Amino acid sequence: MAEPDLLLSRGRYRARLAAGSEDIAAAQALRTLCFRTAGTDSDAFDGLCAHVLVEQAGSGVLVCCFRLLVLEGGSSLRNSYSAQFYDLSRLERFEGKLAELGRFCMHPDWHDPDILRIAWGALAGLIEAQDVKLLFGCTSFAGTSAVPYLDTFALLRQRHLAPAQWPVLEKAPEVVRFAAELQEAPDMKLAVQAMPPLLRTYLAMGGWVSDHAVVDRQMNTLHVFTGLETGAIPEARKRLLRAVAG
Repeated sequence: MAEPDLLLSRGRYRARLAAGSEDIAAAQALRTLCFRTAGTDSDAFDGLCAHVLVEQAGSGVLVCCFRLLVLEGGSSLRNSYSAQFYDLSRLERFEGKLAELGRFCMHPDWHDPDILRIAWGALAGLIEAQDVKLLFGCTSFAGTSAVPYLDTFALLRQRHLAPAQWPVLEKAPEVVRFAAELQEAPDMKLAVQAMPPLLRTYLAMGGWVSDHAVVDRQMNTLHVFTGLETGAIPEARKRLLRAVAG
């Protein structure tokens, strides 16, 4: 009989919902390791979100995790984690359910691409079941210096900015403005190499980003607001996600 919290099981890995405080503590420990925060990575949003754990099926070793906060409509955006850092007032007109993807991380010792596929398959099942129209979140770059990511930011500015009807405005006290910082054409190879895998996946499905990055010294990251309208995902990508999600 299947476990009640099991979302997906494929090959060496399984994805399931956190079942209680011990599972959430395990996710927080992995987040602390990945984000290298000074203390345990936890906040008030942990109590509001569903937490997904990706584990090695045989050993139960936690290799990836993320949390998901489902909102009934754009007017609820002010209650999201991202709203602390970005002015999302224009997006409050968005109609339909939204879901905020947060604290997505993979164990630094595990590099199997199947882990990311299982995570996205589980996520796809959750957002389709709840009829989510917009997936969004803060996508992190390691460290707080923009220098290693100038080519990536130039590429984002050139090809992947938010649609004109959904501008994401500045709110945080310390930001990297793409237009002000980046003057030259990006080196495409360097731009892609420095891009986090999560962001590459978002963009491959038609996602878009803010025109600036927030400097988050508490998390020791730079991050960009990232949005993905589920109706805009190419059909071929949808079929792949559905196939993984079963």
